[in-house]
Amino acid sequence: MISSAEQADWAKIRAFLATAETGSLSAAARRLGITQPTVGRQVAALEQELGVLLFERLGKALHLTQPGAELLEHARRMGEAAGRISLLASGLSQSIEGKVRITASDVMSAYGLAPFLRRVRDQAPKLEIEIVASDDVQDILRREADIAIRHLRPDQPDLIARFLRDSTGHYYASQDYLERRGTPQHITDLGAHDFISFGDTDRMLEYLLPLGLPLTRDNFRIGSSNGVAAWQYARQGFGIGIMDDRIAAGFSEMVKVLPKQAPFSYPVWLATHRELHTSRRIRLVWDLLVAFLTEE
Repeated sequence: MISSAEQADWAKIRAFLATAETGSLSAAARRLGITQPTVGRQVAALEQELGVLLFERLGKALHLTQPGAELLEHARRMGEAAGRISLLASGLSQSIEGKVRITASDVMSAYGLAPFLRRVRDQAPKLEIEIVASDDVQDILRREADIAIRHLRPDQPDLIARFLRDSTGHYYASQDYLERRGTPQHITDLGAHDFISFGDTDRMLEYLLPLGLPLTRDNFRIGSSNGVAAWQYARQGFGIGIMDDRIAAGFSEMVKVLPKQAPFSYPVWLATHRELHTSRRIRLVWDLLVAFLTEE
């Protein structure tokens, strides 16, 4: 199915994408600036080319079928790529101005977004990017941010949300700490080590104990509700911490503890307001974030 979709005409893919995101042919026509019958013909032609039904009608609304849902992710990537190519080819990205506010966790804000900010500066030097270091979904609902990077699916109906990937994390400790305390070889060895708590210690224990870690509150003598501070304490040798693998890779003094242990896994979501479809600056930053956060 993917190879067939790759051969499909972009106008048909664009009509399918607009219909899937708006939920109706009429709304898709308004977004694309064409007539409703034209959108309907393009979607029908795409279904005929692919040999599958992409939508089913329930009442007045159109709902994606399973093949339609599978195609949607590929269509979004094509749309984002086409938008970036159009902006870059026309030079518009160089002239887009204004502020875009991105909210992300304190750890992501401090350590994960610097390469992305360099990319934005290269492609849209007149844009102003403000980072709001917070995990509070209210930031975007109160319009204190334009785009949110979150690890839980935003379920507010006024937001556009997109799942990007599953991120992984492991236990990490500084080389200095391991030289002093020894390197754990088995999960049962962790009971003899210090851990850095992040947030509420009892909640951490509720998560870690079912994984087989022989820990008590006595293992958590130092911690912080701030992820950057907690990571700094781990870097300074106060104990073992948990960190996203992509971020930890930027700290050469940090060693992955029990590297063969199954990683922690958590989703990465993007969310924004419906201005995504009308604001060029938000659209550009959204597309660049999608590309950046989905890179291996």
